[in-house]
Amino acid sequence: MTIVKKHWAISGIILLGLILRLICINKPDGLWNDEYVSYMIAATPFANGFFDAVKSQCHMPFYYLYLKFFMTIFGQSDMLLRLTSVLAGILSIPVMYLIGKEKDKTTGYLCAGAASISSFLIYYSQEVRLYSVLFLFSALALLYTFRAIEFPVKKNIILYCIFNFLILFTHTIGFVFVFFNLIFLSVNLYGQFKDTIKKIWITTGACAIVLSPLAVKIFMTQSFSQWWGHFSAAKIGFLFTDYFSPVLTNLTNSPDNLFYMPKMAVYMFVPALIAIFCIIKSIIKNKFNLQLFLIALFTTTVLIIASVSGKLVFITKYSIEIYPILIYLACFGASSIDKKALKYSLITLYCAISLWYIIQAPYSAPKMRRPEGHKIVAELLKNSEIKKNDIILIQYYAKERFSKYFDFSNYRVVSINKGNFPSYLSAGHNYKEILSEGKNIYKKTFSNYDNPYFEKKLKQEIFDKLEPGQSVDIIILNSVAFINPEALVQISQDEKQYQNQPLLFLVFSYLKNKTFFEMAKNLAITRVEKKGSWTLIKFTKLNNRGHD
Repeated sequence: MTIVKKHWAISGIILLGLILRLICINKPDGLWNDEYVSYMIAATPFANGFFDAVKSQCHMPFYYLYLKFFMTIFGQSDMLLRLTSVLAGILSIPVMYLIGKEKDKTTGYLCAGAASISSFLIYYSQEVRLYSVLFLFSALALLYTFRAIEFPVKKNIILYCIFNFLILFTHTIGFVFVFFNLIFLSVNLYGQFKDTIKKIWITTGACAIVLSPLAVKIFMTQSFSQWWGHFSAAKIGFLFTDYFSPVLTNLTNSPDNLFYMPKMAVYMFVPALIAIFCIIKSIIKNKFNLQLFLIALFTTTVLIIASVSGKLVFITKYSIEIYPILIYLACFGASSIDKKALKYSLITLYCAISLWYIIQAPYSAPKMRRPEGHKIVAELLKNSEIKKNDIILIQYYAKERFSKYFDFSNYRVVSINKGNFPSYLSAGHNYKEILSEGKNIYKKTFSNYDNPYFEKKLKQEIFDKLEPGQSVDIIILNSVAFINPEALVQISQDEKQYQNQPLLFLVFSYLKNKTFFEMAKNLAITRVEKKGSWTLIKFTKLNNRGHD
C-alpha cells in the first residue's frame, strides 16, 4: 500500500488500463482465424511438430512459446489465452512511463496515460496474438535505447541487445525496425564508443544468423491467406487513426477511402490530428526526436514498398514496433507546449474523446465482437440438429479449426479449404501453380458456371453418399465468400476489377455459389441460419433420386 500511495498517479493509470482491458474480455464468439492459429501452434507438443507448425506460419516462435508456457500451467480456456495478452498490455504501461520519464515526470505520465487508453493496445490486449507482447518488447527496446545512449554501461547495452533480439524472435519483419534502431544508436554513440557499437552490430548480426534458417523457411512458406488485400494511400492515414484515435479501421483490411465514415470524423481525426501536431512540435523542438521519428518513418517506408510490390499487406499492426516511438514523440510534444491553456485543453480533449468512445460506442475496442469466431460454427451445427453420419461440408477452413469447440467424430466431414481448393476446381493444377497463376487459370471458370469437374467431385464425395433422410450441412464464411453469381461474372469480365479483387474472395465466392446451385437442384433446403460472419445451409435428401 505504501508503494501505491507513493506512486498513486501511475498506479491509477495502470488500474484504468487494466479495467479497460478487462471490459468484455470474454468474447462469446470464440477464437477467430488468427487467434486459433496461435492456439493450435502453442498446443502442439514440442516432440510432435511444434517447430514445423511455427515454420508453416508467418511469425517467429517466441509468442507461441510464451502462450505454451501459460497453457501448460493454467489450461487452454479462451479466457486464459486472452489474459496472457492483458498481462503484456498492463506491463507496457509502466514501461511507457519510464520512457517518458527519461524527459520528465509529466511526459512519463502522459506516455503511460496514452498507452493506458489506447484503443489499439486495448484491442490487442484482448487478442490471442503476438502484438501485445511485441509492443512490450518494442517499448523496452526504446527504453534501453535511451538509457544506452545516456549511460552506455554494460547493463544498458546488454538489455538493449536482449530486447531487440526478442523483437527479432517474435516478429518476422521486426528486423526492419531493429536495423534502423541500430543505426540510430550508432549515430549517437559511434564517436565515443566505436568498439561497443561494433560489438552490438556483431552480436545482432550473430542473432540474425542464428534465426535466419527459421526466418527463411517462414518467408519461403507461401500461403493464399497472406495475399488477401492491396495497398492504398488511405492505409497510411489509417495508421495514425488506428494508433491515436479510438476508431480502429485497418485491423485486417480497410477501405480505400480515408473518409469512409463521415459520422465518425470527430472520433477518428481530432485525436489523430492532436497527436500529429504534438509529434511535429517534438521534432521541431529537439534534434534527437527527429532522429527517433526517422526510425519510424524509414521502417514504415520499407513496409509500404513491400506492400506496393505485393510482398505483404499494409496493416497497422505490422508496424507496431514504431508505436512506442510515436507515443513518446506525441507526449513529448504535448508536455512541451508553452501555453498551459492550450496544452491542457488538447490533452483533455484527446482523453475525453478516447474514453467517451471506448465507454459509449458499441464498436469500441473492448466491445468489438469476433464475427469470424469459430465457436459460432459449433453453435450453428448444434442448432441444426445434425444427426449421426450426416455430412458437414466446410468451405475455407479445415475441420481442425473448429475441434476446440465441436466434436466431429460422429459425422462425415468434407472440407474445401485454402490448402486443397485447387483439387476441387479443376484437374491438373497444383497449389504452387495456382498461387502464382491462379487469376489467369480461373478467369474462365468464374464467368462460366458449367464445371463438370467440380460437379463430379460433389457427386463422388457428397451426393453418392447420401441416403434418404440424411443431410449435408454447409458452413460458409461470408467475409470471404460475399460475391454473388452475377457480380462474379461481371468482375471476371472487367480486367481492372478482376485484378484488384483478391483471388481467395473470387475462389470461395465461386465455390459457395456453385455448391448452392448444385445442392438446390437435387436436395431440399431444410434450414438456413446466419450468425456473425457465418452461414449454415442445411440440405436434406427427401427421396431416392440420385444426382442427375
